Amino acid sequence: MPCAMPWTDAEMNATAPAATARVARIGSIDDLQCLARRRVPKLFYDYVDGGSWSESTYHANEKDLARLCFRQRVARDVDKIDLRRRILGHSCSLPLTLAPTGLAGMVHADGEILAARAAKAAGVPFTLSTVSICSLEDVAKHVGGGFWFQLYVMRDREFVAALIERARAAGCGALVLTLDLPIQGRRHKDVKNGLSVPPRITPASLLAMLSRPAWCARMLGTPRRTFGNIVGHAKGVGGTAAFAEWVSQQFDRTVSWRDVAWVKRQWGGPLVVKGVLDADDARLAVDAGADALVVSNHGGRQLDGAPSSISALPEIVAAVGHRTEVMMDGGVRSGQDILRALALGAHAVSIGRAYLYGLGALGEAGVTRCLAILQDELEATMALCGLAELGAVDRRALIGADVAHSRQAARLASIASAAAPGTQQAVPSNEETAHVW
Repeated sequence: MPCAMPWTDAEMNATAPAATARVARIGSIDDLQCLARRRVPKLFYDYVDGGSWSESTYHANEKDLARLCFRQRVARDVDKIDLRRRILGHSCSLPLTLAPTGLAGMVHADGEILAARAAKAAGVPFTLSTVSICSLEDVAKHVGGGFWFQLYVMRDREFVAALIERARAAGCGALVLTLDLPIQGRRHKDVKNGLSVPPRITPASLLAMLSRPAWCARMLGTPRRTFGNIVGHAKGVGGTAAFAEWVSQQFDRTVSWRDVAWVKRQWGGPLVVKGVLDADDARLAVDAGADALVVSNHGGRQLDGAPSSISALPEIVAAVGHRTEVMMDGGVRSGQDILRALALGAHAVSIGRAYLYGLGALGEAGVTRCLAILQDELEATMALCGLAELGAVDRRALIGADVAHSRQAARLASIASAAAPGTQQAVPSNEETAHVW
């Protein structure tokens, strides 16, 4: 996508009222993405913007949302529109959370603190990643408690238990347990850019960083340039060099639902299980103690060829929506996408790339602008669909949603039948299956 923003970086960085007016004229998440591409070093921008393997699942997340058409309604009295929603018992200004994202503090200096502050001001939950740059204690000190914390079940269970205790001490409102990373997906952009964990300084990466002098200046001005939740806390990890060896040993392929139940017992508070794409897994997650689920394919960064989040959502809502809060992430780039997900049964959505584009573009102000854009777009779309409150949103807000879902189920059944032993049907191509939704 070409960047068509008409203002220079100097103009956007100005503190005069004219610069504030320019920020207000940023009208979409695409605009923020354009600015972020100009301002963030390529290796970190690509980390945010890339998916695994061919990136087919990453792109399907957006495309499958865009295929869902709205039913326009008129003369419905939409003078006052209520966008508030209770999420895990707390009133939020929008049906939205900020998803956990690793390395946000490399997109912008002190990135997690800035994003958490913007989310708190907007009245929505922020989720801090285990592999964040700013630590639990950093965020709690600068923003206060109430933010959520994302956890991986790593081989070092003693360290996992200590992280849970630190999250409790920081006043975190919920624990988000990510289950879709027993190993890391193959992300070709990161390989080509030489991005490693932790990032290594090479001639190519140094050149990429020096091409963004404002970013460099901000990074030189902060002490937070390593993995704050891990370095100095995990055994034997006193610096970034030791961290690289430690993290390579921590992916745990033995994780099971017993571990989920163990985390629930250790934590004792609201538990969100993230990374669910299958209805059977959704049932098992609730049985293990999940208070909410996030239907997610890790933003298309893990199993390429997995279904888009929006296509997996209806079946999971049907399976467990009466037992738990079902959220969704993946591909949400507008308020219209939020409404599409809600219409198919999501209790709320999570955003990752959308707010990271804002963070990379303008820091805290960019995240604030991102949330304002999504709020305005959601309100406008609800008004044009004749909907005045979130409780009135269901499949009837979309044209042919039930038909599309039944066609998808029939088509997938046909694919499964074709692959069964003894059958002679041709299995459809990737191009055919890509247009199920």
